[in-house]
Amino acid sequence: MSSIKAVLFDLDNTILDRTRTFSNFTHAFISNYFRHIEFPQSIYETIIERDQDGYKDKNELFAELIDLLPWQARPRLEELMSFYGAEYVGNAIPMNRAREVVLELKKRYKTGLITNGKTAIQYGKIDRLGIRDDFDLILVSEEAGIKKPDPRIFELALERLRLQPEECVYVGDHPVNDMEGASQIGIGGIWMKVNQPWREELSARPLHTIRQLEELLTLL
Repeated sequence: MSSIKAVLFDLDNTILDRTRTFSNFTHAFISNYFRHIEFPQSIYETIIERDQDGYKDKNELFAELIDLLPWQARPRLEELMSFYGAEYVGNAIPMNRAREVVLELKKRYKTGLITNGKTAIQYGKIDRLGIRDDFDLILVSEEAGIKKPDPRIFELALERLRLQPEECVYVGDHPVNDMEGASQIGIGGIWMKVNQPWREELSARPLHTIRQLEELLTLL
């Protein structure tokens, strides 16, 4: 790892605790729309399951929920998307010691963030965590016009940082989007094991597997 000049990160469930963030949002959502339900646990479980750990398109998710949930007054999709845009960002929670780890690594390496998602939502979470200036590069898929695992988004990061693949490592939780995507252009991966199971059919093999970001400080 002596040749490494940059550490690049995923955002959701890597820097941002996406699981807790969406859970808090879901509780706020239920408090706003389902006060008429005495025991809303099944509603919470339905939303969490349908969200698919964040990989379900939100227009599709809320369209499904409009049909599935016991509303007192059936809302329009636009209303729910607006509520999501405001409340989800406001519930952003970092992974344990996330900023501390990034700032420590920034003393020795360039740092970058490559994340799939809507520009306004992703930057909203980044700013809520107060970490925008902690990275030398931020790429959001909607803004870039490319999304992981397309190798071109990783190539764009290398171009902007003026680095070669072997000079970077990428830290992320998703075996396909993060590990396989980075591997396609020769960037070594460090897999953050959170919710996504490994897929044995993948050609990528992470350099390391971690469960906490702070483990990076002994690896890099």
